Amino acid sequence: MAPRPPNYNQECAERDKRGRNKKAEKLQARQDKSLQRKAEQEAAAPKKPER
Repeated sequence: MAPRPPNYNQECAERDKRGRNKKAEKLQARQDKSLQRKAEQEAAAPKKPER
């Protein structure tokens, strides 16, 4: 096996951190869109009269 560069673990940690951040951003964007769609549906839906 070839020897690893001296900062291999640091590079690996940074790469993992970037991946987690990207995944979290995608999840947040998906949740934001979901909340927006829910709000639009509630605004467009006719109100049910309360008895």
